Amino acid sequence: MSDTQENLGSFFKENSKLLKEYFETRMKIYRLRAIRLLSKSAGYFFWIIISIFLFFLFIIFFGVVLSLWFSKITGSYIAGFSITTGIILLMIILLAIFRKSLFVNPIIKAFISRSEEDSEEDQF
Repeated sequence: MSDTQENLGSFFKENSKLLKEYFETRMKIYRLRAIRLLSKSAGYFFWIIISIFLFFLFIIFFGVVLSLWFSKITGSYIAGFSITTGIILLMIILLAIFRKSLFVNPIIKAFISRSEEDSEEDQF
């Protein structure tokens, strides 16, 4: 019996090093996956912020140009800017009404598909 216990003890001693290396390697892999996910998320976040800023600049300049064009057509700055304000207000109302189908659901679907892609990459 003592020979079996001695063999079992030496087996655990030899394999404890391998087990420790395995867990250290797995921890490194999880840490690298977290870094990759964080860096991708930060990149997308900054891209979205810059895109939103440029979109707002575009909307502002487009609104001014449209207002001046309507002003020239109507012959009154007040009428031209009022028409443009009405158009922008109508767009805001439509976006608020259709926010779920235009923004919320597509973003949820994008996150789900992105997470499925990442999990498929991790399997290989």
